[in-house]
Amino acid sequence: MALVNKEGQNVPAVTFRTRQNNEWVNVTTDEIFKGKTVAVFSLPGAFTPTCSSSHLPRFNELASVFKENGVDEIVCLSVNDTFVMNAWAEDQESDNVTLIPDGNGEFSEGMGMLVDKTDLGFGMRSWRYSMLVKDGVIDKMFIEPEVPGDPFEVSDADTMLNYINSEAKPPRVATIFTKPGCPFCAKAKVLLEANGISFEEITISNHGPSSKTLRAVAQADTVPQVFVEGEHIGGCDDLEVFLSK
Repeated sequence: MALVNKEGQNVPAVTFRTRQNNEWVNVTTDEIFKGKTVAVFSLPGAFTPTCSSSHLPRFNELASVFKENGVDEIVCLSVNDTFVMNAWAEDQESDNVTLIPDGNGEFSEGMGMLVDKTDLGFGMRSWRYSMLVKDGVIDKMFIEPEVPGDPFEVSDADTMLNYINSEAKPPRVATIFTKPGCPFCAKAKVLLEANGISFEEITISNHGPSSKTLRAVAQADTVPQVFVEGEHIGGCDDLEVFLSK
């Protein structure tokens, strides 16, 4: 493949054909990069496993930290048409990421990252990589190793964030099991929000996850039950103690 690191060079000048509000809209590389600091990650295809489970969601999750550290925009690029990219955006956690369709592979080819994946029935696609672009000039590239398959070792969001600021701290995330009308659940959610911890709420009910799920996961019968970064904290009082440390 002979992939080339293009640090210090300008990004290719390309016009992307996008579909916005049921209308065709041309988006140029100048519009995306000029006068801005942009984190870009490029991947083999929308809806593919690694891209959907890890690459895109983590960049989306860390968007606020990237912004705090001088990144104006996060762009995800793939050799797919705009209809596929729009559908993928609706299906994914991507509110904080701009998905760009490199439908003809022009940008990927200009980057020297267009590779043959006909063995998978994909045709020509982008190799997986990420880069930091400042005012249209490539500041840093993280290119996945040239090995068979689809390696995902260095183009991830955390590696990029660490390059930008090695002391930047990713936001903590939590999961909270609740029941409707529970005042302690409401208090726990307020505590999480006040401490800048984003959370996913799982409501125990007859029509969703049940008390059996709660016992299986948290080994508890009462709500709320809070997990922070995978660690089981416990109920509301336990959460207060945890946050006071």
